[in-house]
Amino acid sequence: MPPSPGLSDSTLRQIVHVSIGGSRLRIRISNAFGDKPLSILSVHVAVSLGLSRISVPSDKAVTFNGRGSVIIPEGAPIESDPVAFPLAPLSNLAITMHVADSSSAVTAHPGSRETSYLQADDAVSAPQLPSAVQTVHWYFVNGVDVTGPAGSASVAALGDSITDGRGSTTDGNDRWPDELARRLRTDKNTADIGVLNEGVGGNRLLQDGLGPNALARLDRDVLAQTAVRWLIVLEGINDIGTASGNAEDIIGAYNQLILRAHAHGIRVYGGTILPYEGAAYFSPTGEAIRQKVNEWIRSSGKFDAVIDWDKVMRDREHPLRLAAAVDSGDHLHPSAAGYEKLANAIDLRLFEER
Repeated sequence: MPPSPGLSDSTLRQIVHVSIGGSRLRIRISNAFGDKPLSILSVHVAVSLGLSRISVPSDKAVTFNGRGSVIIPEGAPIESDPVAFPLAPLSNLAITMHVADSSSAVTAHPGSRETSYLQADDAVSAPQLPSAVQTVHWYFVNGVDVTGPAGSASVAALGDSITDGRGSTTDGNDRWPDELARRLRTDKNTADIGVLNEGVGGNRLLQDGLGPNALARLDRDVLAQTAVRWLIVLEGINDIGTASGNAEDIIGAYNQLILRAHAHGIRVYGGTILPYEGAAYFSPTGEAIRQKVNEWIRSSGKFDAVIDWDKVMRDREHPLRLAAAVDSGDHLHPSAAGYEKLANAIDLRLFEER
């Protein structure tokens, strides 16, 4: 839940980091977990200048079916009308909304790794919000689509807190999907590929945690996203660590993800599960499951390709542990340097076939 002054008759400014750019954009707002309709009086987009500051000349109102305000039904998402807005690749976009009324069940993303700004009353076009309360969460904003060059496509990253970016730099945009987006931009064959971070902290394949399990959220978070051609899966460590699934259950869940994605023409790349000895929920039983699952990922041929992150991130002398140079300190989540190494381990040729 948000801090005071809350989300009723308040201005909420949120910063999102985009991958590819374009000449038009639309935003997606979600009331998926709300328990009543969500009323928003106005929404603006602008180029972010850091902290709560925006470029005033770039500020533009967003409409929904031609109207500046919108009421989003309980449990539903809504997409805005397209907005003519020159958006640079790898830039930061400020999305500011005046929320009229919110419920006690707020659709939010706890692990934003990005500072949001909240203050009372209407200030959607204010150059900055110096009196705003700061909070490291996102609310309601669910995605940004841009009109890219012909043939543009997206890769979705489905994962837990490692994909969400636990251990990365707040406001630094150095999660591994961010680093992948930077790499894709440097290659002319992949420069038009957007990266969709669908990581949820605490996520599991088989059971709900801080959010819906991966099998339950696949349709909304991957299959319904725009122009997804590839899916990278890095899930399972929380199932192992919380003893909520054996190797056969986890492998069965992978098979379901692959089957459902393939039905939509999406290629699926499997990431091996990272070492975790020393983490709070490490156990020898869990380690045996991790080894069995990783061997299946490598050898089964079910995934369209394998990204062997276990091999890349392990300590050479103690292979059950993350290497110290990539460990954030909790022996589970990589550091910023570790996230860069995860991204660098991905062969960009995997994205050349559309």
